[in-house]
Amino acid sequence: MRASVAHVDPVEMFTGVHRKTLVYGDKAMICQISFAPGGDVPLHNHPNEQTGYVLEGTLKLTIGEELLVLKPGEAYVIPGNTPHAATADEPTVVLDIFSPPREDYKDR
Repeated sequence: MRASVAHVDPVEMFTGVHRKTLVYGDKAMICQISFAPGGDVPLHNHPNEQTGYVLEGTLKLTIGEELLVLKPGEAYVIPGNTPHAATADEPTVVLDIFSPPREDYKDR
């Protein structure tokens, strides 16, 4: 079955942070998140479980009270409703998978 493809054009989420919603179905969504040096996603939470995989660069990810410094090939899991934030000091690209899909990422 072919899934819904939402966006290929990047959407600026925050200064220096862009999202491409690549594909989503009924139960999951895949997004590519690109960070410019100094790009920052402030502390937030959402009900969706979020898993991710670092493709390029180094991601500094805070999940609850834990700080992770992740390199290409490393992955993470953020349980739903858990506060988290991310920053990058160099160009960084990650794939984020949300379950269920984030409604606010479908049309933007």
